[in-house]
Amino acid sequence: MRIAFIVVTLLAALMAGFSGTVLLMRAEWIVKALDDYSVPRAWWTRLGLAKAAGALGLVVGLFVPVVGVLAGAGLVLYFAGAAVTVARARWYAHIPFPLVYAAPVVAALVLGSLA
Repeated sequence: MRIAFIVVTLLAALMAGFSGTVLLMRAEWIVKALDDYSVPRAWWTRLGLAKAAGALGLVVGLFVPVVGVLAGAGLVLYFAGAAVTVARARWYAHIPFPLVYAAPVVAALVLGSLA
């Protein structure tokens, strides 16, 4: 069970880190989406840093479990908020995207509680 927890946690950290990085780098496809969802540009850097910090927190959580739990909880809330933002913008077909990023974080939290 411990190996599954480590693998899933690293996958979740990789996905959240990727998501934060593309936002901080202002990748064209993410910029278009955030504009479509009416997310203020002034928030983008902080949102990218929040995802990057969550990714780092998941990795640190492999050694300091409370940090991982807090990072995981923060990321779950972040991606739930992203799903709500997408829904409020009426881009219903895009709702699965933040949920795909949240899924491994939830799985890591569950596996961490079992390990």
